[in-house]
Amino acid sequence: MVIETLSEDVRKVVEHWKDKRGNLIMVLHDIQDRYGYVPREASLEISRQLDQPLARIYEVLTFYNYFKLQPPGKYNISVCLGTACYLKGAPSLIDEFKRILHVEEGKTTKDGLFHLQIVRCLGCCGLAPVITVAHKVYSAVKRSEVADIIAEQTRVHADK
Repeated sequence: MVIETLSEDVRKVVEHWKDKRGNLIMVLHDIQDRYGYVPREASLEISRQLDQPLARIYEVLTFYNYFKLQPPGKYNISVCLGTACYLKGAPSLIDEFKRILHVEEGKTTKDGLFHLQIVRCLGCCGLAPVITVAHKVYSAVKRSEVADIIAEQTRVHADK
């Protein structure tokens, strides 16, 4: 990442939001949308440009689980743990993803391909248990299908 480019990106985002109430969270959203996470260098630059203490920036970043402080994987795996998904076996899906990918919840695989996250609801309760991988929704997922879902994404990655 080139610092001058990041600095310029932050400047543009701050300029866009500078006169709006509650601008810090909007600035952080825009930066995450651009980079997939909020790089430390961006936080430092936001602190300087908004004249906000760095502690305030991190207070917001760590309060909301939407914000990521580390680069996410190429493919985001979201496993729903809402009530319907939980009751229909989502915890075993999480265990299987962790076993196959050798990754913990909220972490990215060493190769940078997959990021495993737990969400509270994907809005598809009638299709439980539900997961999304790279924005594709999988419904009524069984533990035995997890390996095939991962393989499908790996094939897509290999074809690119």
